[in-house]
Amino acid sequence: MDMKSEFFNGLLEEEVYVEQPPGFEQKTIGDKVYKLKKALYDLKQVPRDGESIIQVQIYVYDIIFRSTNKELCEKFSNLMQGTFEVIMIGELTFFLRLQVNQMKGGTFISQTKYTRYLMKKFGMKEKSSVKIPMNTHVKMDIDVEGKVVDQTRYRSLIRSLFYLAASRPDITFVVGVCARFQSAPKESHMAAAKRILRYLNGCQEFGSWYPKKGGFKLVGYSNSDYAGCRVDRKSTSYTCQMLVNRLVSWFSKRQNSIATSTTEAE
Repeated sequence: MDMKSEFFNGLLEEEVYVEQPPGFEQKTIGDKVYKLKKALYDLKQVPRDGESIIQVQIYVYDIIFRSTNKELCEKFSNLMQGTFEVIMIGELTFFLRLQVNQMKGGTFISQTKYTRYLMKKFGMKEKSSVKIPMNTHVKMDIDVEGKVVDQTRYRSLIRSLFYLAASRPDITFVVGVCARFQSAPKESHMAAAKRILRYLNGCQEFGSWYPKKGGFKLVGYSNSDYAGCRVDRKSTSYTCQMLVNRLVSWFSKRQNSIATSTTEAE
């Protein structure tokens, strides 16, 4: 059974209306809307049980779920075991190389094991560590005269670091900078990427801490440089969103157009 299709095409218990989709408007009916009989993909509607809620995430054949009501978790577990051949592993501790440590005061998410794996894979296990992931006095460039390095290995390193950035916002920007030179990497680019590994070598157990208490006030921070990229003179924007002291979203992205002033870049 396709669980996603089963959910999104389920019968609705309340009235839901949608506008006519672009390209499929019927001019003969004017500005009228459609009344749905079944749920639509991406419809902002979730199943509820009074004041309680249960969240289920499916990745291929792995399922994780949680609820504000312990009885809902037990009910869902019994339902799945009675319908499918499933193995209940227990409390979530490891998922998609994310280590989840649930403690009394909150939850700590890290990728320590994956970081150690990268150290071994790229031969950086015995290298000395550095305090910052990128040299602040060096601006990365195309490096036309530099010696060419193995493109496959460089791309493999960048992809691995991007996956690690899922729990390490401290390397998001520098990994993005190194990723700009994947088409023709040189020794200088490889050295910069390996410096990130040297930085990680000294803080392998870093991660994100999500305390249980603290409220739900959403706070956002943003910043940008000015013409920071030496290749195309584009600026880079940085932002993070927090529920009080819980980091829930972050990104570092090069802007689409060239800013002509610091104000425009901001």
